[in-house]
Amino acid sequence: MNTTVTVTYSSSDSLRKAVDDLIGTGILQDQISVTKSSLKLKVTTLKAIEPEIRELLESHNPIKQGHGCKYCGYLSN
Repeated sequence: MNTTVTVTYSSSDSLRKAVDDLIGTGILQDQISVTKSSLKLKVTTLKAIEPEIRELLESHNPIKQGHGCKYCGYLSN
């Protein structure tokens, strides 16, 4: 089952570094969605590796994080 992890960063530099790290770990670009105007990053991944993805994204100090799914939409932690 897939899940979507959503984070918002305070700077474009943090956003770029997070995307670079995701790609470096093997996440495909079509699994990553970036909204530059709001500095929001969404990653669609397998539920089994969600904790590792969250840890990677948290290492770049997001200001807001959550997850999305077809049942609950966007939820803030």
